[in-house]
Amino acid sequence: MGMVPFIAIEGPIGVGKTSLAKAISEHFHYHLVKEIVDENPFLGKFYENIEEWSFQTEMFFLCHRYKQLEEIDRDFLQRQQPVVTDYHIMKNLIFAKRTLKIHHYKKYTKIYDILTDGLPQPNMIIYLHASLETLLTRIQQRGRDFEKRMDPVYLQQLSADYEEAFSLFEQANPHIPVLRFNGDLLDFVQREKDLHYIFERVKTVVKGVSQ
Repeated sequence: MGMVPFIAIEGPIGVGKTSLAKAISEHFHYHLVKEIVDENPFLGKFYENIEEWSFQTEMFFLCHRYKQLEEIDRDFLQRQQPVVTDYHIMKNLIFAKRTLKIHHYKKYTKIYDILTDGLPQPNMIIYLHASLETLLTRIQQRGRDFEKRMDPVYLQQLSADYEEAFSLFEQANPHIPVLRFNGDLLDFVQREKDLHYIFERVKTVVKGVSQ
């Protein structure tokens, strides 16, 4: 028996991770795990003063995601139930590297390594990327107040950080398939055929993972 499919969807803010995770969950009957955003008490403060509140914000996210991954493993993967999540825990490092001062970042990576040691790794990743224009349009459409106040320069940097992180990830983990989809070309929320194209690609990779 092969591995239980565990799909993580990643990409910058506004690219459609949660929408796609929901669609895959419904189509393939996978358990859906969404990241906690609104419960983070530091997030509003963070967007108003990144320097002051970044360490608290990043630690909150890391601890929450660590707990979720423990639960995913215990309640689903160990029971042979496939899972799709709208994040990969490595996003913590992408955001932390951008926002934390060096001495905080060094501490943070030590804590990250301790917490993630032995956690289940997704055996397939979907990486969504899009131009700044597309991301800004989608952020406006979904209307989260704290995101609307985001500096476009920050978002542009974040997209570049994601590109760099995924290049490094693919080099370091050639055994984990990464499906890349361009959000400028594919609109899986508005166009059914784009969504089905993604489903077909996912199905092919899942077959390989599960064998």
